[in-house]
Amino acid sequence: MIDVKLYDKETPTWCPGCGDYGVLTALKRAAANLELDPSRTVVVTGIGCSSKINSYFYSYGIHTLHGRAAAVAEGIKLANPDLEVIVAGGDGDAYAIGTEHFVHLARRNLDIAYIVMDNQIYGLTKGQVSPTSEEGFVTITTPYGSPEKPVNGPLLAFSAGATYIARGFSGDIVQLSKLIEDGIRHKGFALIDVLSPCVTWNKINTYDWYKAHSYQLKDHDPSNKAKAFQILSDEDHLALGLIYKKEEKIYEEKLPRKFVANPFQNIEVDKSIENIYEEFL
Repeated sequence: MIDVKLYDKETPTWCPGCGDYGVLTALKRAAANLELDPSRTVVVTGIGCSSKINSYFYSYGIHTLHGRAAAVAEGIKLANPDLEVIVAGGDGDAYAIGTEHFVHLARRNLDIAYIVMDNQIYGLTKGQVSPTSEEGFVTITTPYGSPEKPVNGPLLAFSAGATYIARGFSGDIVQLSKLIEDGIRHKGFALIDVLSPCVTWNKINTYDWYKAHSYQLKDHDPSNKAKAFQILSDEDHLALGLIYKKEEKIYEEKLPRKFVANPFQNIEVDKSIENIYEEFL
């Protein structure tokens, strides 16, 4: 097995106690167990505290515009299917401004793993209400309490057609690393939703709060779609573990062979615009 220290990069600058430290450690352990080659791995992120994770994980990485990580990751995967593409970001990046891309990535079932660090608040911009904040949640942008119902990200992914859905907790690195490892190994779109507390701006959804409102799945068959729907719909009791898994042909396999047979950089490209027109018109 590869030494987990291979994936060390810059020293993280998250607030002490931030849940994202646990996610980074879990990702490194998963990568070591899978023996991921940093030169063949790309971590795509958007904007936010959690999206800094590719600055701290040794591989190729790209920071995209806010909410556009899924779209960029899809382009990378289709340009070179041989790469291991991982998306990482927060609840705001995935379930707010990036919702449209997140849904279509899930329904297309590209072979990409998406790690969402959900702290139920916008941390980088100093504590605004997020799409997963509870109704009535008081923040600097909702001084009278949020009037909106929270987005259920895993249930949204389930309804869109995601073929791997798991929920982890950054306070349980052992289980989380296993879920990330299995998600990366899964052939298809994998969502690993992580309960990752923001210790600076969210004083409600703390480590103790998540422990009190979550439970470990036991004796659950992740292929049982009806049961998975029931589990994901229960927003008062957050299940931890693999919730749903389905084997299904991935998007890359459904495309004409010439588009994904070889990595993009190995394809001999005829630069004649006339030949391109002749092929596609």
